[in-house]
Amino acid sequence: VHCAHCRPAKSSGGAVQGSPGTEAGGRRGDSAAGLAEETLPSMRGDALRATSSLKRANNQGDRAPGSAKKHSRTSMADESWRLPNSVQQLAANMQEPPSQYLLREQELLGANLAGAEMPEPVPTIDLGLLSASNDPEEAAKLRSALQTWGFFQVSNHGMEASMMDSVFTASREFFQLPLEEKKKCSNLIDGKHFQVEGYGNDQVRTQDQRLDWSDRLHLRVEPEGGRNLDHWPTHPKSFRDDLHEYALKCKGIRDDILRAMPKILKLDADCLVNQFNSNAPTFARFNHFPPCPRPDLVLGIKPHADFPALTVLLMDNDVAGLQYLRDGTWYNVPAACDHTLLINIGLTMEIMTNGIFKGPVHRVVTNSEKERMSVAVFYGLDPEREIGPIAQMLTEDQPARYRKMKVKDFLVAHLEHFSRGERVVDSLRI
Repeated sequence: VHCAHCRPAKSSGGAVQGSPGTEAGGRRGDSAAGLAEETLPSMRGDALRATSSLKRANNQGDRAPGSAKKHSRTSMADESWRLPNSVQQLAANMQEPPSQYLLREQELLGANLAGAEMPEPVPTIDLGLLSASNDPEEAAKLRSALQTWGFFQVSNHGMEASMMDSVFTASREFFQLPLEEKKKCSNLIDGKHFQVEGYGNDQVRTQDQRLDWSDRLHLRVEPEGGRNLDHWPTHPKSFRDDLHEYALKCKGIRDDILRAMPKILKLDADCLVNQFNSNAPTFARFNHFPPCPRPDLVLGIKPHADFPALTVLLMDNDVAGLQYLRDGTWYNVPAACDHTLLINIGLTMEIMTNGIFKGPVHRVVTNSEKERMSVAVFYGLDPEREIGPIAQMLTEDQPARYRKMKVKDFLVAHLEHFSRGERVVDSLRI
């Protein structure tokens, strides 16, 4: 599915208009063994290049372009740097982004935030046809997408277009609320202690950390008993009901995909979906990328691979900004069209499948004129369970490539490695 409407717009500075989203927010035969050998070797190289990119992004010695010297450190008692401002407020009141948001000098060497057009349309899978009959053509398209990109779009997924539009509208209306109203859902306890859930920004770990040009609302949606409704907006009034219904539909889409993936490896269709028990967490992240006056120097989200097993992404229909890394080149993903959803493989899936499927590296660029939105739903595993390659993925010729670790410890390790510009899965290799 590719239409003229899908072409990414260009900013005046040459960067793609728009901004994982993880999009989120810090990463391959007819048997399992066969597919691992057939996967493009470039993905290993991309991991190394992404590591290099992330290291440069977190290099404390690098200076923002045009800075005469490194910023003087505040006193140990002053930790206001841990509390970033609303990017939406910055965009409304400042002509230039603060230095904390600017790419460092070393990152700009040979950098091109404009990205390149994809060499072919984004792989699009007819999920209804694939799920109902394991259609050979759709299965081949899925296999190719997993081998080459690590992401794909799904059409005919069973979710009503009106529901997708309602969720997107509710998200936009939330971010249009006054700041004080949004702060009622803040991710800062007592205004200073960071927690993952709520409205705000990602955690700032060091004074020299480069910040992303985005605000977000991060909410736990499953298990339902674990929802913290204090963080769920009451305005717009439809928000809670819309998110609840959307999450139910997304879960069905997740299960259809998790059952289709093993089939292309000629494995039991339930071997992946059975890894998700009743305690497996699901989070929804609403991303808002305000217009940025320097799209040539600022990223909406830094390069990363998603931590959870699978991400379902509802993208902006009007503004592009998501980019994926392949063969050392950043490729632009066009704005959404025809109410498709984008599916992204995460690092947890990479471990479970013993490296058969890999979590691709991606980032988000900014737009000089228009805001951009996205809604990501992340599917993880029970934090108390042990993660490692599942038995069905192992053979005598393909033994386990990764050591086992509890999911909650894997997440801690992921955050630590991400802050150092490293891929956590590389540290788990046997």
